[in-house]
Amino acid sequence: MTSRAEDGGRSELEMSPKQMMASAMRAAELVVKRVQNLPNEPAWRGGSRSQLEPIMREDPPEEGRPSEEVIERAAREILPIASRVDHPRFFAFVPCAPTWPGVLADFMAAGHNIFQGTWLGASGPSMLEVVVIDWFRSWIGYPETAGGLFTSGGSAASLDGFVAAREAAGAPRQPSVYMSDQSHTALSRAATIIGVRPESVRMVATDDRFRLDMDELSRMIRQDRESGLTPIAICGNAGATNTGAIDPLDEMADYCASEKIWFHVDAAYGGFAILTERGSELLKGMERADSIAMDAHKWLFQPFECGCLMVKDIRKLEGAFSVQPEYLQDTQWGRDHPNFGDRGLQLSRSFRALKVWMSVQTFGMGAFRRSIGRGIEFAERAEAYIRKSTILQIANPASLGVVCFRVNPSTAELDDVQLEEINEAVQARVIDEAVAMMSSTRLRGLYSLRLCILNHTTTWEDVRFTLAAIENFGQEAVSS
Repeated sequence: MTSRAEDGGRSELEMSPKQMMASAMRAAELVVKRVQNLPNEPAWRGGSRSQLEPIMREDPPEEGRPSEEVIERAAREILPIASRVDHPRFFAFVPCAPTWPGVLADFMAAGHNIFQGTWLGASGPSMLEVVVIDWFRSWIGYPETAGGLFTSGGSAASLDGFVAAREAAGAPRQPSVYMSDQSHTALSRAATIIGVRPESVRMVATDDRFRLDMDELSRMIRQDRESGLTPIAICGNAGATNTGAIDPLDEMADYCASEKIWFHVDAAYGGFAILTERGSELLKGMERADSIAMDAHKWLFQPFECGCLMVKDIRKLEGAFSVQPEYLQDTQWGRDHPNFGDRGLQLSRSFRALKVWMSVQTFGMGAFRRSIGRGIEFAERAEAYIRKSTILQIANPASLGVVCFRVNPSTAELDDVQLEEINEAVQARVIDEAVAMMSSTRLRGLYSLRLCILNHTTTWEDVRFTLAAIENFGQEAVSS
């Protein structure tokens, strides 16, 4: 055999150990500095395409540049021009504040170049995914028959779940899926991808707290069956993105059992609240679902991407996805293990379970429970603050980590058009003056401000400071 030295030494795409260590250290120094300085930075920084084109547009170089120069440029010109979703005052959309062990886990998994589609390809990582998935199973309260897999996020998790639902229903020719009008677009998109016609993705009206109306659901399904549709899945929200609303999960489970329809729960942002006493009360009934989508990159504080699908009967998921081509015949080695490529749409899979495992091992479950609990507590305290304010008005009570409200001074008589203009202006000032990053929504057509409080580094002072600034900006806008 020819030695590497005889064959010319290193590849042109390799670095020496000294170069590898120096570049890794510099990259780590820049990331740690960014994390340390984060509270002093704005929660959002963006740039238009016309601004960014002259910075980034260039032909790829024929000859390479020093690694440190490339790293410095990425840290200076590219990575900072983005939402700082881990900023303590990032309250928009659904934030993500990863733990450092989770960040290191991604680095280590990438460094080991793990391919985790089969047990043969990654026995240790696959065993760890079995273990972490079993942690999730026990947290949810699922039976021994349950299992799942890590995915890129809730979108892929729901897609995989809907495939299992379709096959469990016998793959009917005219399938229909049901969800509340507050459900995430990922659900409707997943339904159409698996073959449900857009008009058969049925949006069910909600009550005054934005929870799915069971009477309306029953009426729609009865009518749709008479017209030839076959319901294959009903989706419940365990923390709707818009309002944090939690659908009547127990009632939905009862109905699905009686009608023999697959019950899927979208718990992408709210699911891990199950770890707290308050969250467990709010999410009662989730454990009765046939499948659950959860995102560890939200309320379990992991880096993107770290979604998960849990299925009450894992055989139904594997039956929907497992294929045995000749070129993978060797992966059937052994019979006492899963090949995770047989549980979802990805065969090429990264090792996502490591970051959850390293984070939990480093900090312990108590720290996670308390951190999740603070998000629920701060949202409820924010609601109490808003209710006492003479400037602000609750649009929807706090649910899990979300509270919706608007500027509407009790001393002013303003119509909805005026209020929308004022609230848009206030939101813009909050962002432009680097108070916080927050998003807006519409509730029954009314423009509302929205805070989503999930970050484990957020303090009550961050929330109070933001609400006080909104009050001040609102008062100034009304007075002008």
